[in-house]
Amino acid sequence: MLRSMYSGVSGMRGFQTKLDVIGNNIANVNTVGFKAGRVMFKDILSQTVSGATAPSDTQGGVNAKQIGLGTTVGSIDTVHTPGSAQTTNKPTDLRIDGDGFFMVKMSEEQEVPFLTRAGDFHVDGNRNLVTSDGMFVLDVEGEIINIGEDVTGFSIGQDGSIMTQGGDADDPIQIGLAKVVNPEGLEKIGGNLYRVTPNALGGDADGEIEGFPANNVEAGTGAIIAGQLEMSNVDLTGEFTEMIVAQRGFQSNSRIITTSDEILQEVVNLKR
Repeated sequence: MLRSMYSGVSGMRGFQTKLDVIGNNIANVNTVGFKAGRVMFKDILSQTVSGATAPSDTQGGVNAKQIGLGTTVGSIDTVHTPGSAQTTNKPTDLRIDGDGFFMVKMSEEQEVPFLTRAGDFHVDGNRNLVTSDGMFVLDVEGEIINIGEDVTGFSIGQDGSIMTQGGDADDPIQIGLAKVVNPEGLEKIGGNLYRVTPNALGGDADGEIEGFPANNVEAGTGAIIAGQLEMSNVDLTGEFTEMIVAQRGFQSNSRIITTSDEILQEVVNLKR
């Protein structure tokens, strides 16, 4: 069989993956805290027809002759650029102006918290600060945040401190933020959540997530802005442009397969 046919098949598979990622980006254009993905390609190992020859005193060098065998997906990256800010004026809507992540847990027994950039929080019937899915938001110490029963009102500062009216003012609560060495190493698990992986924390980390105060210069977590949400960082103009490129690339590779098939048909027709 012709090598060009298999190259065309690999190209179609690659551009199909690219279209899948673009479709997911466009579908989440209004998802709070969503980070867009991108596909990077790399070539497959080339077949060497003849090797290179070093130059000598009597003859010049000869370059190697290689035939490429197609393409494959090199990586599918998550682009962690900040999204646009949307003002809601809701006190429990929080936006991180920096590189930090909110820490959330499904229950008190969960050891390693999940991370999220979506700050659309609520106060439930037990006066716990929770996400839209009912997951508990954690403080700097990794504990569930609870607004005391005697509290009549509260506001959240840029450092994550929950300033209450009434209640025990001597024991302030501070929302904790996590800082990840390699955010692209986080694993998406749905629901605007990320799971920590060994490549996200670095080789010296023991798998635990440490909480830092917001607006901390040394930690680099960023400030918390109350009354705002971080929207998706998907750029529709760029996504539609990449969609056109992927569509034309898919069509071009399908034409390679069609042309290779016509050549094979000619070979079959040599004997009539």
